[in-house]
Amino acid sequence: MTDPEALMLLDDSGRVTRWEPAAQELFGWSADEAVGRPVATLIPDPDTDAGREQAESLASAQVAIRPVVAGAAVTWEVQARATVVGSRDAAVLGALFRQAPVGLHILDPDLRVVRMNIATRALRDVPAADVIGRKFTDAYRLDEPEVQEAVARRVLQTGEPAMDHLVRASLKVRHGRRRRAVYSASLFRLEGPRGEVLGLVASAVDVTEREATRGRLAVLDTVRERVGQRLDVVAVCQELVDAVVPAFASIVVVEVVDDVVRGEAPPLVPLAPDVPLRRAAFRGVTSAHPVGDVRQLPAGTPFSQVLFDLRPRLVPIEEHSPWLDADPARASAIRASEAHSLIVAPLAVRGEALGVVSFYRHGSADAFDEHDLRLALDICAHAALCVDNARRYTRERTIAATVQRRMLPQRPPSRTTALETVHIHLPGTEGAGAWFDVIALPGARTALVVGDVGGQGIEAATTMGQLRTVIHSLAALDVEPDELLARLSDTATRLAAERAELPMADPLRREPVTAGCIVAVYDPVELTCTIARAGSPEPVAVLPDGSVRTLSAPAGPLLAGGGDDAPYPATTVAVPADSTLAFCTAALAADLLVETGALRRTLERYGLRPLRELCDTVTYAVTDDSRRGNALMLLARTSDFPAGQVLDLDLPAGPEAGPAARQGARRQLAEWGLDEETAFTAELVVSELVGNAVRYGEPPLRLRLILDQSLTCEVRDTGASAPRVKHARTVDETGRGLFIIAHIADQWGTRYHPGGKTIWAVLELSPRRREARPSTLGFAVDD
Repeated sequence: MTDPEALMLLDDSGRVTRWEPAAQELFGWSADEAVGRPVATLIPDPDTDAGREQAESLASAQVAIRPVVAGAAVTWEVQARATVVGSRDAAVLGALFRQAPVGLHILDPDLRVVRMNIATRALRDVPAADVIGRKFTDAYRLDEPEVQEAVARRVLQTGEPAMDHLVRASLKVRHGRRRRAVYSASLFRLEGPRGEVLGLVASAVDVTEREATRGRLAVLDTVRERVGQRLDVVAVCQELVDAVVPAFASIVVVEVVDDVVRGEAPPLVPLAPDVPLRRAAFRGVTSAHPVGDVRQLPAGTPFSQVLFDLRPRLVPIEEHSPWLDADPARASAIRASEAHSLIVAPLAVRGEALGVVSFYRHGSADAFDEHDLRLALDICAHAALCVDNARRYTRERTIAATVQRRMLPQRPPSRTTALETVHIHLPGTEGAGAWFDVIALPGARTALVVGDVGGQGIEAATTMGQLRTVIHSLAALDVEPDELLARLSDTATRLAAERAELPMADPLRREPVTAGCIVAVYDPVELTCTIARAGSPEPVAVLPDGSVRTLSAPAGPLLAGGGDDAPYPATTVAVPADSTLAFCTAALAADLLVETGALRRTLERYGLRPLRELCDTVTYAVTDDSRRGNALMLLARTSDFPAGQVLDLDLPAGPEAGPAARQGARRQLAEWGLDEETAFTAELVVSELVGNAVRYGEPPLRLRLILDQSLTCEVRDTGASAPRVKHARTVDETGRGLFIIAHIADQWGTRYHPGGKTIWAVLELSPRRREARPSTLGFAVDD
């Protein structure tokens, strides 16, 4: 109470005629108790304990008595002239303004500082003369003065206190620099006895260290949450700089040993001076070298020293720091960015150096301290684990990709007499088991195979290699596509059973063995394609008129995915010459089979272009967003087989079939201009095949000779008996036919079909022949 304030009104006899609330607060008597009583009876007795304490509280009170004339009567008004507080209250106020560590400011209604305590000056290191009488937003360099003034105005207007309001400011320190400070401020409105607004009381507690600790924990949580989302070394480094700039540092540079980026094992420390490092990530003002640059670290710098002993370093940057001369490019970037504080921390696991991280602060940012150094070490420890995980994944992916490439056809036949093929293979990060095969079959036929093993990594690649081996073995037996898939599924089922028997701790046990596969056999003589598929997408054909249609073929279950009796039905479709067949894995199915798909539209528009050009065009149409896993497509351009290179001859049913076959074969071989030895061998093979069919087969009989890169001899009959090689004794007159064929032909076999069977033999047209010659077998060829 600094203004005169009425306490009571007394009459001439000293009795109380009016008792104000201020008097009740000061003396403890209510108006009902005081009015009418002599004022002397209301003064406390100093001889009693209670009276003594109240008397002490009144000792500092200053009052004034003035007469008040009302008509002919005179009364006396007692007024308070000074703040009336007790000694205890005065001591509390004195301690608050002289000793309490909590900063106190008294602000008037215009938000000017009218009083502040000593603790506040010590905390802020600002002389009182620079603050008293000035608006608090002008006296201190606050981060958001408009926001802070709005908060104070709101407290003045509403009377609702603002509690624990964070105020950030920039404080002067030595050498003309400033440091950041954070205070927890609370604002209360000051009101007089009549409710008038006198100003504000602002209390402030320095919570800079508390907020800094919270900030460090928040940075570490952010790093743990955001770093390591991707399994790529460079991507992990970029995640690191994005997570700590600007929350922890103004500039961050991540340099990683170049071998680590490629998935190789990290080197041991101390790191050799000639080991190159790649600048994997940067975020800040000026970079000494572009991201991706590979170079050795100069000796005699904090960066090389960190990789020598794996100890982090807190380095003040000064104008004439000697280590700056060892790396002029980096020194120039540091000066250009006005960096003044540096932490260099290693990326290391198990005593192996992965790289080094440089944290800079520049401008008005506070210099790093020991707490920041420990935080940087924690950040780099987590980042190093993530980088090492990415490195291991990169290595495994590289191994799997290498295995897959080695298991794919190294030199697939790009062209035969009646078929031209190209393939597109775009490996994905989630799989490594896609494959294709182009297998030459007897009779100028070609088997086209596309498959995809489920899973990823080297396990999928090795499973793919096992299935490819089985496919080649079955193709050599010339089995039909449906039977080939059935036997291939049996093999996959056995592989799955072997995995199921592995120990529980083996991660391979949890990897299922499933695969999709499609097998198509193209016959250029008949212009047909026989298709069977196990879960793979249907093929698409671009016809000679440019139209595109899907070749419908019933789908069988995935390999090892459908029960023992699951069928793989085969379908034979007519394929005109100059058509283009497209086979793909499931990753491209949506774009190929849907009429509005990008690959489908590409085939419709460019399907008649040369096959190599079409392959590039299709590759351009495949986007990363349109595929998942391994994307593989096999394109095959068909053509008709030259009629002059095929002999079809119907044979009689009796013994005369042999001479007729030999005569027709001799004449045709002469027209083809084959050498005498090859013609003699071919005539012998024809004779034995026809003789076998006459003896064990069923009419009608038919002979076919096909001249391609090799000579194929086929004899077809309607019998269902299975031919087998006999080992005849010296005295036996029969049983040597297939034995002879097996010795003089390069390949032979049997192909079954609904109308019977075909026994075939292949003779290579190269000069290389088997050591066995017809003359050594002890027989003659008769007409």
